[in-house]
Amino acid sequence: MAAYLQWRRFVFFDRETVREPSGPDGAGAKPFALPPGIAVCDSGRGSLVFGDILCGAGQIWFLPRSLQLSSFQAYKLRVTHLYQLKQHSILVSIGEDEEGINPLVKVWNLEKRDGGNPLCTRIFPAIPGNKPTVVSCLTVHENLNFMAIGFADGSVVLTKGDITRDRHSKTQILHEGSYPVTGLAFRQSGKTTHLFVVTTENIQSYMLSVKDYPHLELDTHGCGLRCSSLSDPSQDLQFIVAGNECVYLYQPDERGPCFAFEGQKLIVHWYRGYLIIVSKDRKTSPKSEFAGNEAQNSDKQVLNIYDLCNKFIAYSSVFDDIVDVLAEWGSLYVLTRDGKIHVLQEKDTQTKLEACKFMLFRKNLFEMAINLAKSHHLDSDGLSEIFRQYGDHLYNKGNHDGAIQQYIRTIGKLEPSYVIRKFLDAQRIHNLTAYLQMLHLQSLANADHTTLLLNCYTKLKDSSKLEEFIKTSESEVHFDVETAIKVLRQAGYYSHAVYLAEKHEHHEWYLKIQLEDIKNYQEALHYIGKLPFEQAESNMKRYGKILMHHVPNETTELLKILCTDYRPSGGNEGPGMLEGKKANSEEFIPVFANNSRELKAFLEHMTEVQADSPQGVYDTLLELRLQNWAHEQDQQIKEKLHNEAFTLLKSGRFKTVFDKALVLCQMHNFKDGVLYLYEQGKLFQQIMHYHMQNEQYKKVIEVCELYGDQEACLWEQALSYFARKEENCKEYIAAVLKHIENKNLMPPLLVVQTLAHNSTATLSVIKDYLVNKLQKQSRQIEQDEQRIQKYREETMRIRLEIEELKASPKIFQKTKCSICTSALELPSVHFLCGHSFHQHCFESYSESDSECPTCMPENRKVMDMIRAQEQKRDLHDQFQHQLKCSNDGFSVVADYFGRGVFNKLTLITDLPSGKTATTIEAGLQRELLIHTKRST
Repeated sequence: MAAYLQWRRFVFFDRETVREPSGPDGAGAKPFALPPGIAVCDSGRGSLVFGDILCGAGQIWFLPRSLQLSSFQAYKLRVTHLYQLKQHSILVSIGEDEEGINPLVKVWNLEKRDGGNPLCTRIFPAIPGNKPTVVSCLTVHENLNFMAIGFADGSVVLTKGDITRDRHSKTQILHEGSYPVTGLAFRQSGKTTHLFVVTTENIQSYMLSVKDYPHLELDTHGCGLRCSSLSDPSQDLQFIVAGNECVYLYQPDERGPCFAFEGQKLIVHWYRGYLIIVSKDRKTSPKSEFAGNEAQNSDKQVLNIYDLCNKFIAYSSVFDDIVDVLAEWGSLYVLTRDGKIHVLQEKDTQTKLEACKFMLFRKNLFEMAINLAKSHHLDSDGLSEIFRQYGDHLYNKGNHDGAIQQYIRTIGKLEPSYVIRKFLDAQRIHNLTAYLQMLHLQSLANADHTTLLLNCYTKLKDSSKLEEFIKTSESEVHFDVETAIKVLRQAGYYSHAVYLAEKHEHHEWYLKIQLEDIKNYQEALHYIGKLPFEQAESNMKRYGKILMHHVPNETTELLKILCTDYRPSGGNEGPGMLEGKKANSEEFIPVFANNSRELKAFLEHMTEVQADSPQGVYDTLLELRLQNWAHEQDQQIKEKLHNEAFTLLKSGRFKTVFDKALVLCQMHNFKDGVLYLYEQGKLFQQIMHYHMQNEQYKKVIEVCELYGDQEACLWEQALSYFARKEENCKEYIAAVLKHIENKNLMPPLLVVQTLAHNSTATLSVIKDYLVNKLQKQSRQIEQDEQRIQKYREETMRIRLEIEELKASPKIFQKTKCSICTSALELPSVHFLCGHSFHQHCFESYSESDSECPTCMPENRKVMDMIRAQEQKRDLHDQFQHQLKCSNDGFSVVADYFGRGVFNKLTLITDLPSGKTATTIEAGLQRELLIHTKRST
């Protein structure tokens, strides 16, 4: 039982008297007054509804918000009861038309009109059975399917069906008793309908949704008229019964809580979560802000508005003879017997809270302030401020446990640093831990909060809480995982850090802790093998050297798989990785630093399974094999390594990196490889020089014989080489000279000059060479003299012909055409060269009227040669002129070199091989023609 005297009092309503609308002159309006005789009233559908009981009146009045009062004649004598439905424009009234006649129930449809008045859809007498009695109370269900009427003799009549029509409803006596019925109320919960019936002596509940209407007696005491009501869903639709000592709340099957409110209850209503009670004030009330400035006498009535949830009085005031309290338009309207209407307007939430917070906070009634704020749906910011002040109050009192609970309720609104600073002392670390835990659960923690919480766990050495915090399911993670891993690692909780890193796939942190802190290299390598390809590749590049140093064999095997056909070992490949991926094996060569044995195995594996391995793989493998060959002492093993290196070199993989392979072979003095690469690169001079450096004379001759046809200068270099040797090399010099003579590679004078540097080369070495050379030149001189004589005779003959043509007539004796070889016929064409043509043949084949078609090709060749000589002569003159006039002769020469003038300049020191006497003779003839042209 709640003690009434302990409840706080507030003024959450403003009281005003309803006044008539102001006139046009703006003068002060007088209080609004209802007609006399108003005794019953109700509200709903935007109007206050009144009924009078004056004999002969029988009016029902409607008062809208505009205060334009209207009425109609409902009964001839009086109106005794009214019930306005809230969801329908239906008004049910009970009244009398004649004295001594049973009262009538009338159902009015306010939306329809009948002669200007609301339409009366149904009329029936209000009488239980055949015994006339007085109606005490009335209630109607909002679904229009139930109506209950209570009588003074203890009877209750229930109308079931459409209450607006006689045809579709059935009336029956639901309850009979010895005590007057003082209150009725329907309660709808889902599909279940209950009817509460209260008399002056008991309370009963009827279940109307079940056949035979079973009932249950809830209590053995009742209440007076209008002293019962039904609460709203905030109080679970409980039936409220107000006795003189207590107010009781009932469920359909049991009694609920009760409240000790003193005074004789006159009226009870429920409004928006408030219980409204009008009671007689039999005591003289002192002056107060709630009861006015004058002392109140016993004739007054007190209206109290209670908040049952928060247990305080929201408003209390004294009125003179209250008729009823109505709720409409968001306010309460108090109707007094003098016809006045007083309106109680509830203050807005902020105003109410500001009004009461000062008093509550001053008296440290924070719990009441919180409940009040919640019941009035204060926003989260306002609630958070109350929680903060409550927490500050408890903190200042030294109640740190209670304070932290209030601060936890401010999470999301109050800055966490405000709370954290208060609990940084080591003695309050438990409270700080609780706050930080809740901050993380609400996903409002940042990295600093996570760091602080984990440090709290480690300071407390609370491993169980630490494990509970980090081992939450993935969907419940409320902290920054990376920050947690860092803190745990720093604190030495490596197993916890590894757990977090593995669970949340922070691969880098997992490997860093395993390798740098735990030193579990085998587990780290196994973990990499379970990662997706891209991550496995990047981590092997990062940690490969460390793993290779400690677990070389296993690391090499993983690299082989990674670079050939990688699939995660843990089944993480997913649907998109049916085919294995492979990394670039060349990029992992640095991993094998100081592990040449594993590197060799890795590279040989890659070249075997992947013929298209990167070039770097073959280069490194070649270098590795050459190193092993160079440092090996055992001859059998050295021979094997020699064959392996040479086989690799001959695989054809070094064509694009020829220079690199050559440098490697030279560095390791791999003779066979060097010579092979020289041969592949057509570096014949380098081959010969290699043998020269090693003084392998026979090899030098062999090289000249093998490659001399491709590069003729080899013989000349060989002669120079042997000529510089001080030792006896006559045999090799003779072989070289023989080839030079046969191929006519060098002038004799140059041969003599070359051999003059050798002190061991005597004249006998070149005797045969010189004799043969001189004999050839003598024969050549004789041939040249014969040709000269022939050319002179021919020149003389041509000159005689020219003179003859100039001085003597030409006789044309040709009888056949030189083109068609047919007999000549007139007209014909004759040329001085002796060729004759038919005119039609000449016109068909000749390109010029003045040239012989037969001689024209040869003449053109001669003329082209002459023009070329003239152009060269002109170019030579121009060049000489510019060279003499220029200050910078070198720039002139460079310019002519750039134009290609000297590209075909050839110095003939001897008769080249392949040049026949006929070719020389043709050249002399061309020179003769050119000379003749110039002379003419």
